[in-house]
Amino acid sequence: MREYEINEETMFIRPNGKGQSFICEEEQEYQISKSTNKIIKENCSFYGSSYIGRCEGTKSLTGIKSKFPIIIEESRKIIFFPTSSTRTKESTWLALNQIKDIQKDSNGSRIIFKNDTKIKLPISYYSLKNQYCRAIILKAKLYERIKGV
Repeated sequence: MREYEINEETMFIRPNGKGQSFICEEEQEYQISKSTNKIIKENCSFYGSSYIGRCEGTKSLTGIKSKFPIIIEESRKIIFFPTSSTRTKESTWLALNQIKDIQKDSNGSRIIFKNDTKIKLPISYYSLKNQYCRAIILKAKLYERIKGV
């Protein structure tokens, strides 16, 4: 599969070696012949903005200056955040609205999704929790803007 449209059921997009990505939805899994960052960038364009525009929007709304959580699609409040620097091709992208819990694991962190799917990532619990909180801030700012609060 070469194309993928991020939607409300998308839980995460994870690198799977040599420019390949593994995508997990609530009830489906996909193998895509593109890097995670490429999939994110293409979906920003698909939903009417550039990736750079989405990053600038996050920066403007929140003041966050690196490892930007981004709004993929505003009306459905689809927000993703990277687990590491997006300058690497090894970043996993997580859907904010799909996460049920983040836990410490002996080798990093464990993410539990709303459908009870679990993944382990070799990322510091505190770093991942910080990224999660930053995405929540972005969601709150988006909600304020939509509601005119």
